[in-house]
Amino acid sequence: MAFSAEWLELREPVDLAARDDALLSRAAACVDQDAVVLDLGSGTGSMARAFSHKAHVGWTWRFVDADTALLKVAHARYPGAEYITMNLRDIDELPLESVALVTASALLDLMPADWMARLAARLMQANIPFYAALNYDGVMAWMPPLETDAAITDAFNQHQQTDKGIGPAMGPRSGQLAAEILTEHGFDVTLANSPWRLDAAHADLQRQLVAGIGEAAQDIGNPVALQWVQQRQADMAQSRAVIGHTDLLAIPREMN
Repeated sequence: MAFSAEWLELREPVDLAARDDALLSRAAACVDQDAVVLDLGSGTGSMARAFSHKAHVGWTWRFVDADTALLKVAHARYPGAEYITMNLRDIDELPLESVALVTASALLDLMPADWMARLAARLMQANIPFYAALNYDGVMAWMPPLETDAAITDAFNQHQQTDKGIGPAMGPRSGQLAAEILTEHGFDVTLANSPWRLDAAHADLQRQLVAGIGEAAQDIGNPVALQWVQQRQADMAQSRAVIGHTDLLAIPREMN
């Protein structure tokens, strides 16, 4: 599940535009101005930047990631934050002391359902709300369309449910599955759509995205994956796409 700083930088403006602003505001309102916020799979600190326009300048960020190189980038941007290098599979080791909110971006679709259940149990025990944005939901719409789009989407969605190092991932059903699991553990859950909307201005992002989708489809055994990548990248200046994502906010019922 390694991601380069270059890829994270390319996607961040699109992520910021895609997030459901009302749900982001509700997440910000869950906690006080001087709260400690723990961010899972924090990368270079994009979650802190997403919340920055909500004026929560007093928050202390506790960034958690397995990638020390990404955490070094985050440290350069947020020298006052806390940094913890750990494998996210170790739910029992999560440093939840004094934490008022746990967050994650583009993470749940990569994680197994049993991981989500263990996280839900820990968060409920500690009475901590959870905000998870930009979970891929399996929807892709490309313009101009190709006859092979549906087959590639299906292959990619199958690949998203394979083991990413912790167990079979929830993949495109992550938003709904996580909502069901959190509800069962005593949370009130709200879901919101947060689709990427890509056009020619995002050509570099689209190029890398298409290559990654094609590689995943080829791994599954799709015979037209390479052809699809070549066709999509041949006319990137005209390409547009909507890539579906889901945002989630889960608040312990005792807090409502």
